[in-house]
Amino acid sequence: MPAKTSIPDDLQHLFPLTPAVFFILFALSQGEKHGYAIMQEVSVLSDGKFRMGPGTLYTTIQRLLELSLIEETDADSGGRRRYYRLTRTGKLVFKTEVSRMDAVVRLALQPKRQLLEGA
Repeated sequence: MPAKTSIPDDLQHLFPLTPAVFFILFALSQGEKHGYAIMQEVSVLSDGKFRMGPGTLYTTIQRLLELSLIEETDADSGGRRRYYRLTRTGKLVFKTEVSRMDAVVRLALQPKRQLLEGA
């Protein structure tokens, strides 16, 4: 679990992140994007193993906006597309989740662990 000193208490319940939240934050960690571009990037980042439809995408985007993990930008001023980017808190949540996942993988790969050997 992430250290409570770095993530606000009201966001602790997010961990571990759901795949939809994780991959949207991951896609936006590479720069601002509109919804369809986020869906495409998620497919690339997950090597096609995680797909989300527009319903899941936009419901999750709305939730992330409400949590102030992402924000709308005016990159397409006057256009139909809405662009999104990570906020400072969104970057912190994403980095914290990556660190958490890294710690879990390192623990699982320790020599004394027999998980990968089928024991």
